[in-house]
Amino acid sequence: MKILNIHGYRGSSDNSAYHALLPLGAEIISPQMDYDKQSPDEILLFLNNLWQKHNCQAIVGTSLGGFYAALLSIKHHAKTVLINPCLLPFLLLPQIEESQNTLLFDYLRLFADISKVDKNQILVIIGEQDEVISTHDFTQNLLGKSRCICVPNGKHGGWTLPLEQIFQQHKEWLFQAA
Repeated sequence: MKILNIHGYRGSSDNSAYHALLPLGAEIISPQMDYDKQSPDEILLFLNNLWQKHNCQAIVGTSLGGFYAALLSIKHHAKTVLINPCLLPFLLLPQIEESQNTLLFDYLRLFADISKVDKNQILVIIGEQDEVISTHDFTQNLLGKSRCICVPNGKHGGWTLPLEQIFQQHKEWLFQAA
């Protein structure tokens, strides 16, 4: 089993999700990306090529990486775990970084496909005390609350979430062919 792990905005390929996935025994493909240096289309193309090159079977995306993971899930019908996903980057990125304004229309255009996500292929982990992403209600309404695991004291950082435990509990589902 090969899992594509997509980090968040200004995050690291060596993130909490990567370390929580290691005990599963899967091969983890975890690229380092600079979301400020490439357009959303270029990033999506890069991730799609990486998916195909490594013949991945599942996706894990954190924060902004969750946006790209959801889009890849649609394209590849893959089991996908979204961790504190930023599914509305055109709303949230301007609050973090003003220079992202030139990319907002690209994110908005790509967002049009989010509604095509197969809810049965998605598992969402949400920190209820997330201090960065304010749109988790939207995510829960879009994907269904039954697809969401809410961690009462969890914050935005993956280290505040019991990721290893959740991955172990859902290993059979994650490794099951789509």
